[in-house]
Amino acid sequence: VQLQASGGGLVQAGGSLRLSCAASIPISSIKTVAWYRQAPGKQRDLVAASVADGASDYANSMKGRSTISRNYARNTVDLEINSLKPEDAAVYYCKAEVQIYHGGRLSGREDYWGQGTLVTVSS
Repeated sequence: VQLQASGGGLVQAGGSLRLSCAASIPISSIKTVAWYRQAPGKQRDLVAASVADGASDYANSMKGRSTISRNYARNTVDLEINSLKPEDAAVYYCKAEVQIYHGGRLSGREDYWGQGTLVTVSS
């Protein structure tokens, strides 16, 4: 499974951007697609996650100003962030959690990461 993250760039504080994660397999077959971010010198943290059953989850800092969505026509999982703050600056990565089945039974899970896209926020 290959993931291609895009959409990063330089944005003014208070602005918005949309990140896209394109997958090499149908996103309908991916259990969970999540966005993470990592700022210099910090750990990689979960930003938002989209589950195949329609559920989604957000980091507290992103609730109310971000939306994760699956675009089945484009086969992408998009993350829209509004009201950007300087502390949102980071490399954003998408991750796919793919369930593995053997003989019709769930036997494990594989995680795949995209290459990251840089978001810079100017104050």
